[in-house]
Amino acid sequence: MARFRSNGKFLLTGEYLVLHGALSLALPLKLGQTMNVETTDNDIVRWTAKHPLGLWFEASFDRNNLDLIEASDVVKAGFVAHLLEIVKMGNHHLFDKGLVIDTKLDFDPQWGMGSSSTLVSNIACWAGLDPYQILKDTFGGSGYDIACAEASSPIFYSLENDIPIVQKADFNPPFAQQLYFVYQGKKQSSAMEVRSFMQKDDREYLKYIPFIDAITEEMVKVDKLEDFCRLLDEHETCMSECLGRPRLKTRFSDFEGSLKSLGAWGGDFMLAATNKGEDYVKNYFAKHEMDVVLRYDDIVLKE
Repeated sequence: MARFRSNGKFLLTGEYLVLHGALSLALPLKLGQTMNVETTDNDIVRWTAKHPLGLWFEASFDRNNLDLIEASDVVKAGFVAHLLEIVKMGNHHLFDKGLVIDTKLDFDPQWGMGSSSTLVSNIACWAGLDPYQILKDTFGGSGYDIACAEASSPIFYSLENDIPIVQKADFNPPFAQQLYFVYQGKKQSSAMEVRSFMQKDDREYLKYIPFIDAITEEMVKVDKLEDFCRLLDEHETCMSECLGRPRLKTRFSDFEGSLKSLGAWGGDFMLAATNKGEDYVKNYFAKHEMDVVLRYDDIVLKE
């Protein structure tokens, strides 16, 4: 049996603008996805996907032509078939026998931590293919999530002429115990958000990139929570103006600390930075029917 594992991700800075070359700070997570692959002596590719609450999806395909035999979700089966077709075109010998492919997420797939990117990364490792190319052929996006899938600590990520540039970021904030990730309860479609943003006129947002670059570079240097919060607020203000959307603090104006959207605005997780303690954060967001609060140190990978 072959086993593959990839990390989940959070994008701390540069959301949306990373698509056009902005420098971003990205965080690989301790939570991720594993994939086990075994060969069999039949003509079936059996796919099973699980998450912490149990079975998520399962399907069977004919290994010769990848026609669907049965599935618990036809839409998901169509996407898996597309992935398998990409693998078969790149390495058809993997389908010389039947296959049993088991995947398992460490997190709820609704959390937006990278259920798709970790799968693409695992598939690429198994097939010996370029994960960034598979991403382009499926979901699209900047590729920062693929970089996080393979990283062991925070990274700087940018695109230069559509080529991923990945560098280790010396980001290990001494105030990490005052940082929390709060799930907003609504998963955003990264693919849809990317398509929508790419339709904007370049001139509308290119002027914001130098500001985001500067904030990203300074963020790894500060050692005080108040300075970090100032940068979070500046980033939120910049992206609010760029996107024409309200800052998180307009919704949570009485929160004692700073709040920042992560990745696609309007859903998934936010970062909460405060010196008021974990109980304050949990109690505050419980009043807003948000009860998933994760501590930075508990889930972010660091060397």
